[in-house]
Amino acid sequence: RPRRSIFSCAQDFRNDASAVCPPNVRECVSTMEDCCEEAYEAQQLLRNGTFDLPRMNKVLESQRVFLLIDEATVKRYRSDLADEIEPQVNELIDRAEQGLKLLRRKEGLVHSKVEAAKVVHSRAATAPTANKREERRAQLLSKQRRRLEEEVRVLESEIMALVGTRGIPNCAN
Repeated sequence: RPRRSIFSCAQDFRNDASAVCPPNVRECVSTMEDCCEEAYEAQQLLRNGTFDLPRMNKVLESQRVFLLIDEATVKRYRSDLADEIEPQVNELIDRAEQGLKLLRRKEGLVHSKVEAAKVVHSRAATAPTANKREERRAQLLSKQRRRLEEEVRVLESEIMALVGTRGIPNCAN
């Protein structure tokens, strides 16, 4: 049920195009429209100013801390790190050199076995009673020689790489 009007006249102006409104009502409506426009503009301004708020919250919640240090501190830490790592690198280089010497000795033995196998093979080729077991042994020795030569090449490249990095940067610069 509608509320009773507070106005003395009980006229219905809703569908009446020729109705005349009092000037106070027109002024009130005009002021209300101005207020609505101001509120809309304030809302747009607020929305434009805060649309990036979730991203800004993530940026501001960041826990990372960046510390700026001087060059002397960097050099000191670099020197400490080099002093700490250098003995281990030198030990690894020494071990690689020992392994290379061992592989070179093995390579020499394999070469001598191959030469012996070649001699035996040449004798067996000339002899009418060639032994198949000797041929097989010679083939196995040549395969082993190739494999050991490849291992020697790999180790030499590793040693060259280590020797190249052995020159640990001089931290006193």
